[in-house]
Amino acid sequence: MKFSTRAERIEPFYVMEVAKEAQQLARAVAGSREPMIFLNIGEPDFTAPPAVAEAAERAMRAGQTQYTNALGLDALRERISGWYAERFGLDVPARRIVVTAGASAALQLACLALIEAGDEVLMPDPSYPCNRHFVSAAEGRAVLIPTTAKERFQLSAAKVEAAWGPKTRGVLLASPSNPTGTSIAPDELRSIHEVVRARGGITLIDEIYLGLSYDEAFGQSALAIGDDIISINSFSKYFNMTGWRLGWMVVPDAMVAVVERLAQNLFICASTISQHAALACFEPGSIAEYERRRAEFRARRDYFIPALQELGLAVPVMPDGAFYAWADCTQAAHKLGVAGSWDFAFELMRRAHLAITPGRDFGTADTGRFVRFSTANSMAQLQESVARLRALIG
Repeated sequence: MKFSTRAERIEPFYVMEVAKEAQQLARAVAGSREPMIFLNIGEPDFTAPPAVAEAAERAMRAGQTQYTNALGLDALRERISGWYAERFGLDVPARRIVVTAGASAALQLACLALIEAGDEVLMPDPSYPCNRHFVSAAEGRAVLIPTTAKERFQLSAAKVEAAWGPKTRGVLLASPSNPTGTSIAPDELRSIHEVVRARGGITLIDEIYLGLSYDEAFGQSALAIGDDIISINSFSKYFNMTGWRLGWMVVPDAMVAVVERLAQNLFICASTISQHAALACFEPGSIAEYERRRAEFRARRDYFIPALQELGLAVPVMPDGAFYAWADCTQAAHKLGVAGSWDFAFELMRRAHLAITPGRDFGTADTGRFVRFSTANSMAQLQESVARLRALIG
């Protein structure tokens, strides 16, 4: 069977390849004293609050299961608009908000609407692998620009300006970022956008972890910079609705009709039940619960990262958001007699029954010595993970 060159360009998602291996081993050690602990997948251990689940049940009982408008329920778009006003002090009109089948659908729609074959999109290295594959699927090319700890593993205006070429269409950023949990300083982000805007380009930013910011210096939406920013967001992370497959995007007025036309053809609409459920996310009781959980995520970060540092797993930049630790495993790998993050991850899996993610997925700029730990797990599980790491490499 002959497959498209487009499909052949998409690399494996190594996070999921490692997860498959971890699941197989987990079955073998399920009854042992050390069952598998999963710190490899970026999925909150919390689920949707009761009010959200109850809203889904009410929608089903009421027969509210037909297609919605491709742009999403008007009531949900209004509530998202209200969240921007209450949380960030921003006036983001509901007419510019498009509800999507997860942030993945939003990124696909944005790329299909904006990228021509051969266009280049600048991205930081390291960065979330699927983001660059959305560019590739739209016949564009992701250009990864190496970043450093001093830059918080984010692009700078100077690097964007230096890398801009005749085929450059714009930038695709993430703040806070997966895998590093670091954000772009607002002033630097504004400077990046000025470089992009001056060249007639697009600034596309993944803000799916924005709700899980822990530092007021960074916890601001890029939408404050201008109406020409395109922001991607999701109900998966802060709102703990990963499997509900619901997200949204904020686009300039001129882009709404184009995205609507694409969404009508490609998705019809996001899940109707999920949309009705998500209305309850913005109730005061739900927001209070999400804020309690955000504090718990921060407490996990504050415990886990210093523990990694003590064990020689250096985290060069303290994450200011999300639930990840981007750690240099060079010293720890040497203790186990292996080289590089790939072998180190599998060695931890076999010897400590601890699943983590090697850096291979996230780029090529020195990622071979980094691993990503997910702290989207209970404190008890994180404490047990530290105990196992200490016994193995301490």
